[in-house]
Formats: sequence, C-alpha cells, structure tokens
Amino acid sequence: MATWRRITGVAGLAAGAVAAGAGVVVAAERIAIGRTQVLRSTAAPDHLGQLRGRPLTVLTDDGVPLHVEIDEPPEAAAQSGRDAPPQPLTIIFCHGYTLNQDCWHFQRAGLGQHRLVFWDQRDHGRSGRSAAGVASIERLGADLDLIIKAVAPGDMPVVLVGHSMGGMTIMALAGQHPELFGTKVTGVALISTAASGLSAGSPWMPGPVRPVLTRALPVVLRGAATGYRAMLVEHGRRVTGDLSFLSTRFIGFGNPGVHPAVVDFLEQMIRSTPIEVVAAFGEALYAVDMRDTLATLGRVPVVTLTGDKDRLISPSLGLELAQAIPSAELVWVPGAGHAVILEAPEVVNEAITGLIARVDASAAARERSA
Repeated sequence: MATWRRITGVAGLAAGAVAAGAGVVVAAERIAIGRTQVLRSTAAPDHLGQLRGRPLTVLTDDGVPLHVEIDEPPEAAAQSGRDAPPQPLTIIFCHGYTLNQDCWHFQRAGLGQHRLVFWDQRDHGRSGRSAAGVASIERLGADLDLIIKAVAPGDMPVVLVGHSMGGMTIMALAGQHPELFGTKVTGVALISTAASGLSAGSPWMPGPVRPVLTRALPVVLRGAATGYRAMLVEHGRRVTGDLSFLSTRFIGFGNPGVHPAVVDFLEQMIRSTPIEVVAAFGEALYAVDMRDTLATLGRVPVVTLTGDKDRLISPSLGLELAQAIPSAELVWVPGAGHAVILEAPEVVNEAITGLIARVDASAAARERSA
C-alpha cells in the first residue's frame, strides 16, 4: 500500500512538472485561442440547443419530476386526430454525466423520420433534484423504466440509445428488468460507455499518478461540493473563460478543429450542472460494474460506438464492452473523442439507422417463423 510520503512525493513531482512547463502551457493556450478565433469566423451549426419537442413530465416514485420531450415524425403529426395507429417504434435517448437532453442536437435534427424521445436524467437539465444521498446508476435505471412506460405504453417497441452514463443507465435497466429485452426493448445503442473499469482512471490523467488521482478525486469532489467551498467552485466555473473552453475541447473532443460553437455548447451544459451533482454522480460512476447485465443486452441487436481518442473512458473499455455483448456490432470512430455524438454526428446517426434496420429485419424474421 502506498504511504502518504510516497503519495505526496508523486504529487510533488507532478506539481513540479506543471510549474516547469507553465510557460509552455501559456504559450500553447495563446496559440489555441488564436486558432479558435479564426474558426469562430466560420459558420456555426444552426440552432444548437434550441430544438424542442412536446413536453411531458414523468414523476418518479421518490417524487422527482423528470423532464421529457417527444418528437413525432412528420407523417404522424399530419395524421394527428385521424385515429391513426401509433408509430410502431420509439427511440429513447439517455444522455451522459453532467449533460442534458440537448446534447442529442444532431441526432434530433438528423433522425426526424422516427419517433424520438429525449429526457433529462434526474439532477440534470430541466429535471428535478433528488434528495441527498440517492445518486446511483441503479436509480437511473429505475427512472428509465418509468420513462418507457410513459412514452411507449402497451406493446409499442422501443430502441434505447445511451451516451456515457446514459449507456450505464440502460445496463442498469437490463439488470433490473431483463424481461423487457427481446420483448419491449428491441435494440440498443451504447456510445462512449463502459460496463466497468472506470476506477482505473481516465486517459487524460498522467499515467504515473493516475491511481492516486483516481482514488483522491471523489474525496476532492465531495469537499468541493460542501458549503462555502461549493459557492467558490461555482464562481470559478463561471469565470475561467478560455481555460474552460480549452479543457473541454481537450477532454471532450479528439479533433482540435471541432467548431468552437460546438465546444461552447458542450462546456455550457457541463457548467450548468451543479457541483453537488457532479460530485455525487462522479462517485457513483467510479463504482459501476454492470458486466452481469451484458448477456441480457445480447438478446437484441446492439451497436457500440467508441472514439479512439476518448480521454474520459478508455477506448479499451469500449472494445471490452463490444466483445462481452453477444453479437454486438462495434463502430470504431478514428479521431473522435468522448463527445462523439457532437463531434461525428453523421457516424452516430448512420449507426443508429443501421441498428433500426437490424431491428426491423429481426422483427420480420420472427413474423415469418411464427
């Protein structure tokens, strides 16, 4: 077991390296900001975060209101009020840690031919706050069960799409309600996620001090989310400016040329998540082990997507996930980071469209054999 002297020694070496390279960091920051100012003159994606659907509030069994939005396909909207049958397939999107449903902007814009459902996980976005001490991935899985019942009643089939923590939410549901997979749930897309292994640390952490940082981070987050410290941290998050932009771009994206408006969009979502929520769910994520649920997911068509420059969840964990799910299809996205849904949306949308085609083919095969 590492002694405190060894731990502080490693930390001191890291601090010394940072201090020695401070001039280089400042110079690199200035160069990056200069490049960003050039990129800002190019056309930004339209209406980021402004797409809205029909609102619905789903109340959890512990009293948390979950904000849900439903996008009906054009043909269903045109037939509204004509006793038209319900859309046969509903796609439910589960967002990741510190984000909200707006992160699915490009999927919302590009997959409008389908019935789409987006929701803010508890404590995130427009949804309500939990009581203290209830942050858990299992709780998110139970919330997803309620969402399914509210937006796709009866025998309406659903496809579940999850990014990062949203993927773990789907895994939690599989552990709690395996009977849904292969009946109600007909397909799953898992993006930039893992079933376990987060306790080993993230690729952005320096290798020599990664074990120390990983063990210390939950303690630091809890301390930062307490009392007056939380107020100071929130103030700091609001005023860091270019440094926050650069760190978000580095950790969230693989391509440094991603449009600044997209980086700003992601950074604003993260900054809008209260530090207490960041701390509570951050600690929950380190303890995740959903490997026992993967056989259940394998009952339906599954696609996994992993960016090879993911600096939050090691790409090797994405490979392990795909290998552990029976018959899962892996989409490896070269050059993409953790926020692949924003960075390479055309790849993500194509993968989801391909998954739906597999789901339809499986349904057709069952009908022929019936």
